Amino acid sequence: MPIVYICIGVALLLLLMVVFKLNAFISLVIVSLLVGVMEGMGPTEAMESITTGLGSTLGHLVLVICFGGMLGKLMADSGGAQRIATTLINSFGKKRVQLAAVLTAGIVGIALFFETGVVVLIPLVFTIAAQAGVPILYIGMPVISALITMHGFVPPHPGPTAVAAVYDANIGRTLLYGVLIAIPAIYLSGPLYVKTFKKADLEVQIPKGLFTPKHFKESELPSFGISVFTALIPVILIAFQAIVEIAMPNSSLLPVAQFLGDPGFALLVAVIVAIFTFGLNRGRKMPEIMNSISESVSSIAMILLVIAGGGAFKQVLIDTHVDQYVANLMEGSTMSPLILAWLIAAILRVVLGSATVAGLTAAGIAAPLVGAAHVSPELMVLATGAGSMTFSHVNDAGFWIYKEYFNLSIGKTIRTWSVMVTIASLVGLAGVLIINFFIS
Repeated sequence: MPIVYICIGVALLLLLMVVFKLNAFISLVIVSLLVGVMEGMGPTEAMESITTGLGSTLGHLVLVICFGGMLGKLMADSGGAQRIATTLINSFGKKRVQLAAVLTAGIVGIALFFETGVVVLIPLVFTIAAQAGVPILYIGMPVISALITMHGFVPPHPGPTAVAAVYDANIGRTLLYGVLIAIPAIYLSGPLYVKTFKKADLEVQIPKGLFTPKHFKESELPSFGISVFTALIPVILIAFQAIVEIAMPNSSLLPVAQFLGDPGFALLVAVIVAIFTFGLNRGRKMPEIMNSISESVSSIAMILLVIAGGGAFKQVLIDTHVDQYVANLMEGSTMSPLILAWLIAAILRVVLGSATVAGLTAAGIAAPLVGAAHVSPELMVLATGAGSMTFSHVNDAGFWIYKEYFNLSIGKTIRTWSVMVTIASLVGLAGVLIINFFIS
């Protein structure tokens, strides 16, 4: 019955938003409450779970999204994004500008959390698309594919790193295998999948305030080096943390690295630097710079609420122990451990929405099979990570981040985002099985 109640909740959510055109945040709170009650919670308990979900989601994302929005707006309003876009287009050519964007996202995605990568790169996506004269999703979908795939497969991201600890897997080997698998997964789910759409289907209306379509003169633009350096400050700081954690886990430098590499702090540093490099150093006055920052925050207020609503729905599902229900259904299976780990994580991902919870729960169930079946723990990490990416939909905060930043309908978000991450998931599983064939 728990699965039936979730299906009813998802159907009701679609009804409220698609048919009755109700605001997404209000719809998510209503559905979260109803599903919680149907799953056995009291109304007060369900509201407490919703409040917890709202708080935990915003607590994790509010600094990242707000500071990321500020950085992106300053970069766009100063011409920094145009400078980066123009340089990439000139270096790679318009025909290969998608490749340039994907390479950038893949490199950035190694160090940045998915949410951080999105808010840092979205203004660049809009600018590259405008400068190259291509639809926004032609650039945006491959960029998002690169970010989410690296987030799901490659340590030091929290999901694969935590799952690696459960399986007692070697982090370096997991990272190596993860990058090898991520390359075809990104290509097939991003650039290749985009080719199946008509050009008109890839056009979107940019949310007001997230992008400045002004075309700057050459003399008005900051240098490429300054633009890239400012944009990559969060990447540099977070990468520094990752390197110290992997190479010097017992070093006295670790607490400093963890502080500097905190996504919220890293983006705060980037915003402070951007106020100078993209503002004062370009001759802009402080009131004008602060106006850009105010506009960036006002433009993402509803985005924050919608993402928090998705987090509330996820929390209700976790608090009603749906993950344990699914885990019990899968116990005792004689399936290949790699496929079983992928399948458990995939089912939990679809049901719960949280990739991290899905991955850790699946790992807890499948971990005893590593020794018994003599399977690579590193490949088990990647199979689990691939499963935890499968078919993200309305109970996942990532779904709403993608939807709101690209200003899409639910139907179009499912056609692009949900299918895209499922392709990456399946390619990831195939990659795991191929590597296992050669090393077993």
